[in-house]
Amino acid sequence: MASTLRAEIPVTELLKNDPKNWGRWGADDEVGSLNFLTQAEVLRGVQAVKQGKTFTLQVMMGHPGGDPVWPGRAQPVRVNVMDKGHYLCGKGPVFPGHAEYADDMLIMYLQGSTQYDALGHVWCDDQLYNGYDARTTAGKMTKASVLPIAERGIAGRGILIDIARHRDKQVLDRGETFTHEDLLAAAAKQGVTIEKHDILLIRTGWIGSFYTRDKTEFYQDFIEPGLTYSPELVKWFHEMEIPNLVTDTIANEVTADPVSGVVLPLHNALMRNLGVTFTEIAALDALADDCAADGQWTFLYTAAPLKVAGGTGAPVNPVVIK
Repeated sequence: MASTLRAEIPVTELLKNDPKNWGRWGADDEVGSLNFLTQAEVLRGVQAVKQGKTFTLQVMMGHPGGDPVWPGRAQPVRVNVMDKGHYLCGKGPVFPGHAEYADDMLIMYLQGSTQYDALGHVWCDDQLYNGYDARTTAGKMTKASVLPIAERGIAGRGILIDIARHRDKQVLDRGETFTHEDLLAAAAKQGVTIEKHDILLIRTGWIGSFYTRDKTEFYQDFIEPGLTYSPELVKWFHEMEIPNLVTDTIANEVTADPVSGVVLPLHNALMRNLGVTFTEIAALDALADDCAADGQWTFLYTAAPLKVAGGTGAPVNPVVIK
């Protein structure tokens, strides 16, 4: 019987003719395409505010039904270390005036919630974004970590493209793909135009479905829907100078490219090569419903991931203002 397995294609071979932004902002740059978000771009985002509505895009941490995390990563664990029980047992600290308090801690993967990837999070050929040596990840990331992104912060005009609604679905199917041409078609149907330097938010319905479906079924033969690699898509991101890609999936792209079989090629093509920042596991359903209701698909997008020294990523609660 003929094998159904594809021949292994090195990701460097797949991407060998794709553009790179290495050195574009200097040899020491660690924030990549966020450099496109100048003061003028922030003001363009402010101009998109029309109503004063606000939306937060982080999923709940420590949800009673579990949190959506990449397979193999442990669930966040929150532990009380001080509460009324300590005082009832006579073990709580006594302060002048007898005030009492509760305290807790959270143990989690830094990418175990809505989060920003560091530009050095994924690499190939022993080089991170901007050509940094992959050995700089040993122990902690000393180059292209999430810290420079967190210290800079992100603000600009955001645009939501609801690809699920465009296809008349609540949620895209497992492994369902789409391209930049599909995004442009969906935008046209929504009556909006994706502009240069827009922060691109894409709704598939996938993360929202996590809370309503059987978890075993959700993770079985795990393959998410998402953007699929092509040289044309990479060229489009490069020409549009997209600074930030935000999706309601765990990995921002279809898990395994259906043509090459390469796993997560856009992490290298867009993040490593172009310096596009990735925001994953975003909660976009409420925002999408509101945009569909009032017809406003553009807004001010702001985000500030946690300042984790040497981190491969960090949790974030982006705020959208319409």
